[in-house]
Amino acid sequence: MQRRTLGRTGRTVSVIGLGTWQLGADWGDVDEADALAVLDAAHEAGVTFFDTADVYGDGRSESLIGTWLRANPDSGVTVATKMGRRLPQEHENYSAEHFRAWIDRSRANLGVDTVDLVQLHCPPTSVYGDDRVFDALDALVADGSIGAYGVSVEKVEEALTAIARPNVASVQIILNAFRLKPLDEVLPAAREAGVGIIARVPLASGLLTGRYTKDTVFAANDHRSFNRHGEAFDVGETFSGVDYETGVAAAAEFSELARAAAPDATPAQVALAWVAAQDGVSSVIPGARNPDQARANAAAGSLELPPGFDASVRDLYERDIRAQVHGRW
Repeated sequence: MQRRTLGRTGRTVSVIGLGTWQLGADWGDVDEADALAVLDAAHEAGVTFFDTADVYGDGRSESLIGTWLRANPDSGVTVATKMGRRLPQEHENYSAEHFRAWIDRSRANLGVDTVDLVQLHCPPTSVYGDDRVFDALDALVADGSIGAYGVSVEKVEEALTAIARPNVASVQIILNAFRLKPLDEVLPAAREAGVGIIARVPLASGLLTGRYTKDTVFAANDHRSFNRHGEAFDVGETFSGVDYETGVAAAAEFSELARAAAPDATPAQVALAWVAAQDGVSSVIPGARNPDQARANAAAGSLELPPGFDASVRDLYERDIRAQVHGRW
């Protein structure tokens, strides 16, 4: 497993982390024993970075990680959570008072005095320009409630505004073979500023595994059923904003490229390794609903792809994806 510095946190984390939205909600049911087994398997495979949020299962994901941390006190795992969606996502709700309440709740859920990294959870664009918001975050660092802070963004311009702030440690952004826009400006700006990049939705909500067909049916409580057009939250969080049938067809092409590039790896592992290979990425955070998925994802952290594969990915994107999604972003 490769390891990299997570931006201005100064922490060293595994290049493949674990996103734990799946363990909280919106991906079908995962019971507690299975969730803890996923955390065990990921860590045993070399993962040292867990990403969660206070609204994943209304704190269930955080609490499961807290249970795991108590059972593994010397794990060396860095935990990042997110805050800002417990109230309507309106600018005035991003206040010092609310931050304090949300952080104290996350600290209790996780069972820690100091949360390693806290990220604003895709707030309104205007929040990124408000000095008072970042002064409040600085105060939480100063009193030891959080170790560092970053942002989770939907838009390139939000990422660039955040990167320009001196104490933003990391930016979390959607990045995968069907979502290349951050490569042009966000990653270069982050590298120059020393800001970490956490790549989320790296498998385009599972499309890039190549396992789905146009007839695949997802559970009713899975966001891949109820958020395909942004009905519940930003459409980019589901299949990276790509129309499902378009995505299935493009994923089949990606799978062919992946098998030719790395015959002993799965398309999912190749997709993760490709994101990890982008200059400036600190950690990639696929989710997993069972231990086998967690172990398979972690194995991508030591996979090297042949020269020319990157150009093939970009060609596929330009030919099959870019025009279809350009207006939606």
